[in-house]
Amino acid sequence: MSGHGRLALGAFAATLMAACAMLPLVDPVTWVVQAAFLLAMQCGVGALGRRVPLPRLLTVTAQALVMVVLLTVAFAREQAVAGVLPGPQAVRHLADLLSAGGDDVGQYAIPAPATPGIRLMLVGGVLLVGLLVDTLAVTFRSAAPAGLPLLALYSVAAGLADGAADWLWFVLAACGYLLLLLAEGRDRLSQWGRVFAGAARSRGGSSGGLDATGGRALAPVRTGRRIGVLALGIALVVPAALPALDGGLLGGTGSGGGKGGGGGTISAVNPLVSLQDNLNQPDNRQVISYRTDAKSPGDFYLRILALDRFNGNEWRASTRGLRDVPKRLPTPAGLSGSVSVTEVRSTFSASSSYRQTYLPLPYPAAEVRIGGRWRYEPEGRTLVGDDGETTGGAQYTVTSLDVQPTAEQLARAGAVPAALLREYTEVPESLPEVVAQRAEEVTKGASNPYERAVKLQDYFASNGGFTYDTSVDSGTGTSAISRFLKDRRGFCVHFSFTMAAMARTLGIPARVAVGFTPGTAQADGSYSVGLRDAHAWPELYFEGIGWTRFEPTPTRGSVPTYTLPDAPSDDTADPARPEADASAPVAPAPSASDSCPAQMRKQGECGQSAVPGVAAPTDPGTPTGTLFGVAVAVVLVLLLPLLPMYWRLRVRARRLGSAGRTAADTTARSLAVWQEINDTAWDHGIPPDEALTPRRAAERLARLGRLDTEAADAVHRVAGAVEQVLYAPEPRPVPGLVEDARAVRAGLGLAAGRSARLRALVAPRSAVRVVWALSKRRAALSGRFRLPSRPAWARRPSRQEG
Repeated sequence: MSGHGRLALGAFAATLMAACAMLPLVDPVTWVVQAAFLLAMQCGVGALGRRVPLPRLLTVTAQALVMVVLLTVAFAREQAVAGVLPGPQAVRHLADLLSAGGDDVGQYAIPAPATPGIRLMLVGGVLLVGLLVDTLAVTFRSAAPAGLPLLALYSVAAGLADGAADWLWFVLAACGYLLLLLAEGRDRLSQWGRVFAGAARSRGGSSGGLDATGGRALAPVRTGRRIGVLALGIALVVPAALPALDGGLLGGTGSGGGKGGGGGTISAVNPLVSLQDNLNQPDNRQVISYRTDAKSPGDFYLRILALDRFNGNEWRASTRGLRDVPKRLPTPAGLSGSVSVTEVRSTFSASSSYRQTYLPLPYPAAEVRIGGRWRYEPEGRTLVGDDGETTGGAQYTVTSLDVQPTAEQLARAGAVPAALLREYTEVPESLPEVVAQRAEEVTKGASNPYERAVKLQDYFASNGGFTYDTSVDSGTGTSAISRFLKDRRGFCVHFSFTMAAMARTLGIPARVAVGFTPGTAQADGSYSVGLRDAHAWPELYFEGIGWTRFEPTPTRGSVPTYTLPDAPSDDTADPARPEADASAPVAPAPSASDSCPAQMRKQGECGQSAVPGVAAPTDPGTPTGTLFGVAVAVVLVLLLPLLPMYWRLRVRARRLGSAGRTAADTTARSLAVWQEINDTAWDHGIPPDEALTPRRAAERLARLGRLDTEAADAVHRVAGAVEQVLYAPEPRPVPGLVEDARAVRAGLGLAAGRSARLRALVAPRSAVRVVWALSKRRAALSGRFRLPSRPAWARRPSRQEG
């Protein structure tokens, strides 16, 4: 394989390996097969252009045009001219797909579905990066700068994944770049010529950087390999040594940290990075399916972790120690034997696309049976994946406690331990005074912490005039809480965080739990939890009961029965708060015409939301003349590289055409056949030598072209006919010159090989005669219109002459 071929193959491999970093972003991953096929075609056009050879700029232009055509065929075939050419309608369709893809990226969580817009962005991005890499590394033979577009491709993937890009993708991208550098190094080494290593070399010349005596790599090649191995080792070791970066609750993977029994810690993370994104998903994709024997499924919240640190800027989870998962989890802190407790058994199945470090569990879990590497954090009673373990495709069984305190038990709760009270009532100094003041106003008249908590819940849920809105900025700091109390508009994050902050100012231990509402009941008795079931709610501590759930967010989840005054716990619910029904979705489904996202309406997934009788668009479309002009222009650009072949075929047909009748025609015919033989040899790599006589030129052509006996005799016969034309007083016509010319052409092609024959056909070297002819014509025209020089007598005399 030639140096250009190795570089082109290395550029293709490097681009494709870097593109693998985007595999976790979209499900399914079949888009990469399409991207690989189109990228191979694009690289093949570049290889063909360099083989001709075409000028560098023309090669890059041809690749760019082919990229546009390929994307048109793949994504806008119905709108394209003749199904191939990118006309105005196809361009508009591609622009609409890109716009829709941008909306999809902003709406879907990772992994996003492979919508047409997202696929166009992925495949088009890979082709664009592949064009840049091929241009830099192969066309301009500078592989080092080609790492910049490869790095950009990987960085975009890692940025969109928000930390979910595994180290494997980085290693894969780094290996692709190293392969490209090694291919360039080998190509440069081969251009140095013979490398002397103190041992005999084979007659074949260069051995590809290997010592012919023992097959050992020469010093430059060994150095390149050592550098590559060192770089690869760094790529493997450094990511493993650095601490893992968690990308959020609902979208990232990460390490749970710590190995071995009783060791390790869980780092503080912010799980609210993607919660709002999941609430705004147009497609409520299932993340968990479960079955349970709970008597009140409306209260069956799935808890992931608790945020117990408020620093003024955000709520975060504390850094806690991890342990091995015990067979039976300890009794929850603060729970006494006087409270009614029922054990609930549930089985869970997580979607393979739902991959995050924390295991969703009903609270409080008493026993968890799950395979894989999981650790236990006692304070929050959470399970954390260790050494890259995630929830993707997990199957597990949980025995949990359904704690059913009464309002009287909560009102008579004992004193909170001092350490717990100090830790969970801490508020930052930056917390606005309005938060504590509003808490005092709302809970005025309450006689105990329980009554204060219920008043806070009712204030947000029904009495305070608050509105549930997921489009509000998801800030969680003190300024966001102050703004929420003023505007009275937000979603679960604002309701839960503000209630928890208010409870702390009242001396009630509080934290915020993050997880999922119970989900939607299915016909087979199971429950489906989707992305839009993501939720946050406050947990308040009461001695004798433990951490207790409250629900301040209107229209979300269910109100705990122990917060409803004088209401039976079976079937009576607060009329101001619609309680979730086990047979219906937890959140009320909006109508298609009112709240369906714009992107779903664009894709026709909102049902009968269009107004009947709406007139169809009256745009007549692009004029036919414009379409025809664009089609002609595209065809001309695509056929431009084939012009040399077309010119050469026309010239050959003219030279080997009719012999004519007169002696002058016979003379011209002999010279034309000789010129054709010389140009054919030139096309096969034997440039003409005008200083030689026809006989010497025939001997040279037979020797360099390695012609067989028949072809050598044919070229000598044509040379003899030319000598007669040039030197004989009366040239005699020689029959069979056309057949001799064809025999010489066949002999040259047979000796040259398939690739040389292809180049002689597609990119004939003798086509440069067209450029020479144009240069002569331009010189003749410029000489014809040049002003004549003035005669000597009309010139101005010099001082010496005067």
